[in-house]
Amino acid sequence: MDKRERFTGLNSIKFTVRFHEDEACYKYLSDIKWENGYVCKKCQNTVYCIGVKPHSRRCIKCGYDESSTSGTMFDKSKVPIHIAFHIVFRLCTKKKGMSSLELASEFEQRQKTCWEFKWKVQQAMSSNLKYPLTGEVHVDECYIGGEEIQKRRRSKGKKKLVIVALENVSFNGVGRAYAQIIEDAYNNSFRPFFEDHISKDAVISTDGWTGYSPLKKDYPYLKQILSNSGKSHPDMHIHIMNLKGWLRGIHHHCSSERMQGYLDEYHFRYNRRNNMETIFDTLLKRMVKYDPKRINTRE
Repeated sequence: MDKRERFTGLNSIKFTVRFHEDEACYKYLSDIKWENGYVCKKCQNTVYCIGVKPHSRRCIKCGYDESSTSGTMFDKSKVPIHIAFHIVFRLCTKKKGMSSLELASEFEQRQKTCWEFKWKVQQAMSSNLKYPLTGEVHVDECYIGGEEIQKRRRSKGKKKLVIVALENVSFNGVGRAYAQIIEDAYNNSFRPFFEDHISKDAVISTDGWTGYSPLKKDYPYLKQILSNSGKSHPDMHIHIMNLKGWLRGIHHHCSSERMQGYLDEYHFRYNRRNNMETIFDTLLKRMVKYDPKRINTRE
């Protein structure tokens, strides 16, 4: 089987030339979907002929015709396929991404249509949980939301409480980071995040909050240091400020139901800031493999 030709780079003109029509987009999806060989979903036959739709494949045994978008996040999308590709490219290559209003204006689509498609993209941007943070890891929580009067310490009011983990790399400053919405600042809420994103061998540094103490049993290298108004973990403080600034500057407001999607979007780009040449292809592969969830709430 011929090796597929991946798109690399951040040049928007190069991207437009490559994906200027639907046919090129369907071919790219087809190459990703069947890069390891064709297997019929109905009868598991491995021999096919050309299907009805562009770059679809028809099983010569049972006749099942499968399109390149079937079972992907592009299936039954209200956004034309070539515009969908451009939206994905903008969301992953622009440093700050784009709001659904900006996407609607640039591509002359309904804002709700762009919002729904962006939600699919954000789901594909979520962590695959395969690469937990290692080495020196700093962990802290923050509130995201509007000002709350007379709300102090870890009483969040209407704000969203978010836990953040940041990898410190001695030779390169900071490494990867993850963030997740939590219900409260106690062990039972912290633990799933730790198990998903932090190696048990990591040297973890947190503030002095008692909610972290029970985790020392499973994370023996966890140490607690007084926060000193963020001065004890300056890189974490900067990371949280940048995250909040991005949310305020681009999206202004997002519901608690959608907040995790924005956290995943931000960190998908952040964790690939040194590999931006291949970020579009990486995201496309995820959108081909992942099944989107239903949207039940409005932004």
